[in-house]
Amino acid sequence: MRPISKVAPDWWDYTTLDAELLSDAARLTPKDLAKLSRPGFTVKFYDTREEFYLAEALEYLNAWKASTENEPTGICGPIGPTEQLPLVARMVNDLEVDIRSAHFWAMDEWYVDGKEVAPNHPLSFRKADMDLCFSRIDKKLRMPEKNLHFLRADNLAEYTASYDKAKCLVMQGGQGEVKHWAFNDPFARKGAYKDAPPSPEQFRKLSARVVTLHPMTIIQNARTSGGGVVSNVPAQALSVGPLETWKSGKVSIWHAGNHDNPFGLRLTTLMISKKLPDSAVPMSLLADHPNVQFNFLRSGIGTCETEMH
Repeated sequence: MRPISKVAPDWWDYTTLDAELLSDAARLTPKDLAKLSRPGFTVKFYDTREEFYLAEALEYLNAWKASTENEPTGICGPIGPTEQLPLVARMVNDLEVDIRSAHFWAMDEWYVDGKEVAPNHPLSFRKADMDLCFSRIDKKLRMPEKNLHFLRADNLAEYTASYDKAKCLVMQGGQGEVKHWAFNDPFARKGAYKDAPPSPEQFRKLSARVVTLHPMTIIQNARTSGGGVVSNVPAQALSVGPLETWKSGKVSIWHAGNHDNPFGLRLTTLMISKKLPDSAVPMSLLADHPNVQFNFLRSGIGTCETEMH
């Protein structure tokens, strides 16, 4: 029997892992992290915020520049981080990059009362993408609306199918405190998964869907987006799935140290490097993806040493 979660007893999460693995992760230094690259998994460091977010923005630009009418390409991008988005729009405009054949996939969206939140909702991810990036791009350069793939409750099958109509060169993301990308949260500890979480193979079959969120995810989003008002954060969301992730040529995760903590950054790096996938730590399933890159802002790596404040 695996341990019961210390933070949410009715759920699976990283606190249900073997204690020795957790201790090994906590001991990793930044130098240790740099040594965890292997074929198929690259660990990169950036010394300044400017370099970090510029490199993240360039992933958009390069994915779009590769697109042609006959072979369209694009990128799937997150809300969290968002600092790269205005940089993307500025580079497209200033360099006059024609991205009309290119595509963009949104990673996720909040889900309330049986549908996605409206684009004017203050927490809307679509609103953030449009306000921070796409509405700032010159209309003569910007891709048409049909090439912007936002998740809706009524278009999940269409969203999944779009990954076969254009090539997603990069799926970009951050890492939440529950160790997810997008809203690929761990499962509740019930039914068929009462005694063990889904196998990596079972989890990887999941496509874009409605997700009931782990309590840790709700608390994190209240902290990062709502001043800690947990009651204002939806309990469900729409999310890209592993199925679409594995259709993407590369998965690029950006660790600025804002969304997850120093321990979490170490744990998923170690599990992916050592090929230890476990669906209680969804990010660790990327151990089986052929091209994953972790990008660290050096100042955000932090330490796992005990320090009272």
